[in-house]
Order: sequence, then C-alpha cells, then structure tokens
Amino acid sequence: MIEDTSIRERTSEEQDKQLRAAVYARTSSQSRGHSYSLDEQVKRGVQRCEALGWEVLFIYRDEAESGSDTDRPMFQEMLGMAKNDVFDVVVFWKLDRFSRSLMHAVQLEEELREFDVYLYSVTEQIDTTSATGRFNFRNLASAAEFERDMIKQRTNIGVNGMAEQRKWPNSNAPLGYTLTEENRLSIDDEQRELVVNIFEMYIEEWSMPEVAAQLNEQEIPTSDGGEWTARAIGDILRNDIYRGIYELGDVTEHVDEYQIIDDETFDRVREIRMRFQQEGASRPPMPLTRKERLVYDVRDQYQEFIQSCR
Repeated sequence: MIEDTSIRERTSEEQDKQLRAAVYARTSSQSRGHSYSLDEQVKRGVQRCEALGWEVLFIYRDEAESGSDTDRPMFQEMLGMAKNDVFDVVVFWKLDRFSRSLMHAVQLEEELREFDVYLYSVTEQIDTTSATGRFNFRNLASAAEFERDMIKQRTNIGVNGMAEQRKWPNSNAPLGYTLTEENRLSIDDEQRELVVNIFEMYIEEWSMPEVAAQLNEQEIPTSDGGEWTARAIGDILRNDIYRGIYELGDVTEHVDEYQIIDDETFDRVREIRMRFQQEGASRPPMPLTRKERLVYDVRDQYQEFIQSCR
C-alpha cells in the first residue's frame, strides 16, 4: 500500500484550498497489467483527489496510445481545456502515464504554468500545487536540464572526434559508397556508375520524377531494394558528399577520395534545380511519355481492383 506522505506533509492552508482537478490516465497497449489499467489509474487518481479535498471535474482516458509525444486525442483535449481555466491541476498515476520522461514533463509543466495549471503524481514526488512541491520540481527540472546538457556535450565530443578522422556518422553509407572497417567511406565502382548516371539523366531530362520513372522502368532498385521516387532522386542531387564535401560537427572539408561527381556537373545540376526560383520562371508541362505511363498505371490499378471485387 502506498503511503500518502504527500498529504501528511502539506500545510493546513494548502489542504484547505480546494482545487478543481482533471484526472489523466493512459495505457500504451491493452495488454497492460491490472495495476496500470485505465480504470485503476482513474480510481487511484480520484481517491487521492478526495483525500486532498479536491473536486474532480474532468477525467481524460487515452487507451492504447504511445507516450512518446503529445499527439494523443484526450491529452490534446485536456491541453486545450487547460487554456480555458476550467481546472487547476492535472492528476496522474505515474509520470510515464503522463509524459515520456522527466524532461518532457518539464516542458509540459512550463506550458501549463502559463495557464496556472499544476501537476500532481499519485505515486511520485511531483506536486507543483504547493510552494515546497514547486521548489522540488524546479530542482528536478534543473537536474534534467543538466543531464540533457551533459548528453549533448558528450555527443558533440564524439561527433567531432569522428569528424577529425573523416568517419561516417552511422552504419548506412550513401548510394555510391561502402563503409570500411574504420567507418570511413569507400567508393563502390558499381554504385558509382549509378550515381553518375542519375546526375547525367537529370541534366538531360530536367525532371526528378522522370529520372525516377526511367530507373523504375529499367528495374534498377534503390539501395534498400525499393522503387525510386522524385524525393529520392532529389536527395542524391543535393548531397554535397558526391562532390567530395564532407560535413560533420565542426568540420567542413573537401575529401578527394570521397568525390564521385566533378564540380562542373554538380553546379550544372544545381542550376537546373534552382531554375524555377528565378523571377517569372514556370515549370514545363509533364512529358507526354510520363503522362502515358501514369495513365497506364492507373488503368492497371483499376483493373486489379475490379478483379479483387469479383
């Protein structure tokens, strides 16, 4: 049984103050245990409010919703209602039911504080309705901010260390390269040819969708085995690594051994990409071959749909 130390430690003045409460409960899946069920969370929240003399006016329940962000239906409704001065405190069973982390809760507390709405956890020392609770929460917030800064500092040190050795920051090399044992880029001859072809095709076609369509017609897969899209083509055409520009952390440098596309070709592609930003410029009509291709794709999809309905 949980000891209600938070009730005992509150001053008589704070206990006499009746607050309007909103109880919030959340489960991340329907397989949660009984102690974390929505009904149990609401029950404990209401019981705590009754013990503190608070009036429960709203109950918000998010079932099978992730706590990784605030994009939860009832949570968003609760935030919206908080702006209307209809309750004073949000009561929840446990921090991880309310937010994904302490740092996330700090951000939410700052947002709710603008509307004079407090936070209260039934099972933890999170209570911003009292002066002592607010002081403790600020200490927790400071500790969370310090931890975040330390993580950022360590990350920056690690990134800059990799950059000094011209290492690639992850395990996925861009198209045209493989990774060495030291995690440096090494040009792959077969993929290099594909990258060069993409740049040359774009200079000829002036259309990312058309380049993607031609590659798909030739049944040339992307690096992950999928189909080409205009966005995938654009990502390649904009990537400075293909002209040998390595950027990571505080390092920006030309690395000869990483260059696949010569500067003249890269600059020409950029001119074509930026042409529509010139004053008065307009996009050319879709090529007839691509129009026909799209029409046939739609027809094929329609026929497949009809067959599936029979």
